[in-house]
Amino acid sequence: MVFSLRTASPCISRTKKEATPLVAGLSVAAAAMGSRYMLQAWQAFRTRAAMPRVRRFYPGGFEREMTRREAALILGVRERAAFNKIKEAHKRVMVANHPDAGGSHYIASKINEAKDMLMGKGKSGSMF
Repeated sequence: MVFSLRTASPCISRTKKEATPLVAGLSVAAAAMGSRYMLQAWQAFRTRAAMPRVRRFYPGGFEREMTRREAALILGVRERAAFNKIKEAHKRVMVANHPDAGGSHYIASKINEAKDMLMGKGKSGSMF
């Protein structure tokens, strides 16, 4: 029996030649599907509804004595807002921060002090 030291047999080279178009075809198909997916994602991104801007919160803490500006910031109204707007804002903020609902007594007292300040009742004598 004689063994040949050829590196590639005719069977192996024929299989490589047949596999090359298969690999190329699969690559083209994968690229086409990926491109299609990217186009659909881009169109969905471009036509999505505009997201509402997130309201920024005041970065500082409370001042030593409450001012009209600080009171307006606490309630989320203008300094010269009408009484009914102040009452609505007070109710909305108080419902969200009421001590009976897990809110802070300190925050609740500041909310009440802000309402009093904007309604013209002056200092409420908050102990905080």
